[in-house]
Amino acid sequence: MDYEFFLKLFLGGLTRGSIYALIALGYTMVYGIIELINFAHGEIYMIGAFTALIISTVLTMLGFPALAVTLIAAAAAVFYACCYGYTMEKIAYKPLRKAPRLSALISAIGMSLFLQNYILLAQTSDFLPFPSLIPDFEFWEPYAHIMSAPELAIITTTVIVMIGLTFLIKFTQIGKAMRATSQDKTMAMLLGVNVNRVISLTFIIGSGTAAIGGMLIASHIGQINFYMGFIAGIKAFVAAVLGGIGSIPGAVLGSLVLGWTESFFTGYISSDYEDVFAFLFLVLILIFRPSGILGRTETQKV
Repeated sequence: MDYEFFLKLFLGGLTRGSIYALIALGYTMVYGIIELINFAHGEIYMIGAFTALIISTVLTMLGFPALAVTLIAAAAAVFYACCYGYTMEKIAYKPLRKAPRLSALISAIGMSLFLQNYILLAQTSDFLPFPSLIPDFEFWEPYAHIMSAPELAIITTTVIVMIGLTFLIKFTQIGKAMRATSQDKTMAMLLGVNVNRVISLTFIIGSGTAAIGGMLIASHIGQINFYMGFIAGIKAFVAAVLGGIGSIPGAVLGSLVLGWTESFFTGYISSDYEDVFAFLFLVLILIFRPSGILGRTETQKV
C-alpha cells in the first residue's frame, strides 16, 4: 500500500510538472531570445482554457462527437492563444526593445493585469465548470486507480510537444535562426536572419504550448476562472528559474522537480504549505546554483 501511495504521488507530481513545463517553455524561450520575462504568459494559458471551454460548449450543443469536440477545441485554443501572443509582442514589447529592461518588465505586468481584467469583464469572476474532454481509455482501465486517463493524456501530450520542439530547434531553418538570434541578434541580422519574425514566432510557439496546458489542466480539474493563469504562471516561472532560465531542457527539468516537490510534500507532510515549501526549495537551489540546475553562468564583458 505504501508503494502504491508513493507511485500515485510520483505520477501526480509528473502530471503537475508536465503542465508547468508547457507554460515554462514560453518563459524560457522568450528570455533566451530577447532576455525578457513575459509575466503575461500565464494569462495566455488562461485564455487558452476559456477558448476551449467556449468552443467545446458550442460544438457539444451542435451535436459533434466527443473526439471532434476535443480536437477542434484544442486547435481553436492554440490558434487564439497564438494570436494573442503575437499581438501582445507587437503592442507591448516590440516598441520597448531598446528601452531599459525595467520598462519592458512594467509593460509585461501591465499586460498581465489587462488580460486578467479583460477576461473578468468579458466572462465572469466565478468559477466555471469545464467539461471532461478526455475520455476514459479502455486499455488503461487496469491502471486507472493509480493514474487517470486525463493525467496520462497530459503526460503524453507534454512528451510529444517536447520532442516536436526539440526537433524544430535543432533540425529546422527557423530553429537555427532562433539559436543564432539568441546568441547575437546583431550578427544574426547581418547574416540575413529576420530577427523580428524569429521573435514573433517565439511568442507564438510559447503561447501555443501554454494554451495546450490550459486546456488539459482545465479538463482534468473540471473548473476554470479568470485568475487561474496568475498562480500557474508564477509556478511555471519558478520552474524555469529553477531549471535555468533560457534553457529549454532546464525548463522541463525544473518543472518536473517542482511538480514532484509539491506532490511529495503534499502527500507526506501537509497540503497547507506546499507553495511555501516549493519556493523555499527554489531559494535553496539558487543559493548553491545561482543560474539554476542546467543554467550557464554568463561572463560579463568589460
